[in-house]
Amino acid sequence: MADLTTYRDAVSDGLARELRRDPSVVLLGEDIGAAGGVFKTTVGLFEEFGADRVWDTPISEQAIMGAAMGAAMTGMRPVAEIMFSDFLACCWDYLANEIPKARYMTGGQVSVPMVVRTANGGGLGFGAQHSQSVENWAFTVPGLKIVAPSTPADVVGLMASAIRSDDPVVFFEHKGLFASKGEAAPPEHVVPLGEARVARPGDDVTVVALAATVPLALAAAEQLVEDGISVEVIDLRCLVPLDMATVLGSLERTSRLVVVEENPYQGGWGATVASIVADEGFELLDAPVRRVAGENVPLPFADALEERVIPTTGKLVEAVRRLASY
Repeated sequence: MADLTTYRDAVSDGLARELRRDPSVVLLGEDIGAAGGVFKTTVGLFEEFGADRVWDTPISEQAIMGAAMGAAMTGMRPVAEIMFSDFLACCWDYLANEIPKARYMTGGQVSVPMVVRTANGGGLGFGAQHSQSVENWAFTVPGLKIVAPSTPADVVGLMASAIRSDDPVVFFEHKGLFASKGEAAPPEHVVPLGEARVARPGDDVTVVALAATVPLALAAAEQLVEDGISVEVIDLRCLVPLDMATVLGSLERTSRLVVVEENPYQGGWGATVASIVADEGFELLDAPVRRVAGENVPLPFADALEERVIPTTGKLVEAVRRLASY
């Protein structure tokens, strides 16, 4: 039986592997040193690599992002942690206007090979300012690569590719997945950016998911077996690069598509997936494309209300049932 590990431990494992491999890799963020990170995703790194490689910073997202950008422009490969993805708003000028444009505006003379790690998503009752899924924010910015793993092995493999990339990468770690377990990554594990994974093969309906909506989709697929509906679940892994070839290949078999995304329906990345399918795969469809997404409201604190706002297994099951009978 394969060794199991948690998503949380996979983050520190993935970082440690790259720190050992490349001396230009450094980490910076709030409480990532001796404290091991607020989500305990950097445990043991300060002890192994010391203050020269693991930098505790002040509580200033602008300072973290600006320092990381400067370090990246001068030959290092920094990995900056923004504690909650909601706080990307505090340093949005760097992330939207400076970091992704430097290489373009210098004609390739200056690259910014850095990773921005951040804890994303809801489902834990953290309230409106600490629970958002904001991958759609970054998705609107040309020049950023966007990664959102769903399994411990993918955390390690995608982290390796993100840190080795010469482009800036936003690496979304879902808070609701930190305690989840999965197979540990083998040695030298690298997952290329932009290659989706078929998490479960199926014949009747394709469900496209990302991060925490992947286990949600797998749970829904298991329930739908009782209805005689065979669901293929695709884990996108990345939004940029976006692997639409795998999605379209699945639709050649199923002819029906549901996208399940935690960010709000309005402006969500699922709209882009649906649009590309309409442009490039319309003839493959036997039914309308459906999207199950977050509601366009601030995230409630109360568990019962939060569940009304974000995607759930039940909402997805119902959407797939309706589409299968279309």
